[in-house]
Amino acid sequence: MKKGTLKQILLITDGCSNSGEDPVAMAALAKEQGITVNVIGVMQNDTVGEEGRREIEEIALSGGGISQIVYTKQLSQTVQMVTRKAMTQTLQGVVNAELKQILGKTSTIEDLPPEKRGEVMEVVDELGETVDLEVLILIDISGSMKDKISTVKEALFDLSISLNSRIGKNRFSIFTFPGKRGDADKILDWTPKLDSISSIFPKLTSGGITPTGPAIRAAIQQFSVKKSRTLRSWISDDDEYIEETGF
Repeated sequence: MKKGTLKQILLITDGCSNSGEDPVAMAALAKEQGITVNVIGVMQNDTVGEEGRREIEEIALSGGGISQIVYTKQLSQTVQMVTRKAMTQTLQGVVNAELKQILGKTSTIEDLPPEKRGEVMEVVDELGETVDLEVLILIDISGSMKDKISTVKEALFDLSISLNSRIGKNRFSIFTFPGKRGDADKILDWTPKLDSISSIFPKLTSGGITPTGPAIRAAIQQFSVKKSRTLRSWISDDDEYIEETGF
């Protein structure tokens, strides 16, 4: 039986956007379409600046995701942690929405008796291992990221390896921004493994403005989006789901 698909945009950046649409608004648009936006801020000279920190947090909040600010050397572990934590958070949100419909507007997992809460969390954990996962990785390659690209490559390779133990299928795509001729460039189409990134990253050249909002918009367009985010859509067969929802 094929499970539902979790969709994530993983934004890796070290600075503030300075061109195009508001990235916070674009993250909200992604969330409306069932795509979680997570943001990892890579520290430069021990800081990302107050404005950068605020933008990173607001993009993730608006996109229903998680934000984390790290030193470059911690990037690999953080990429894995954020991806998995966001999966759990998304599934918990779906379960809470179902509980509110069944038990009332204020009911959440935390309101359940301990025994029932444990049973629900077991379901969430199991779904986290069995649902299909699509992660579009959106990498800021503006000038200040030049010295961090090799670490980003290693972090993404480690992410691919760490998720191989899951039962659910993993698919990755990589976009960079700013693009050579536009806001963002696709440098790797959807693939189950990130083995090929070693040949891609040496070709990347850093520089230019930081069009984070337009880049998120370009990323959204790469997903085939279903509007419904019910618990049934995560655990039911795709054909049955399409028949029931019309999507």
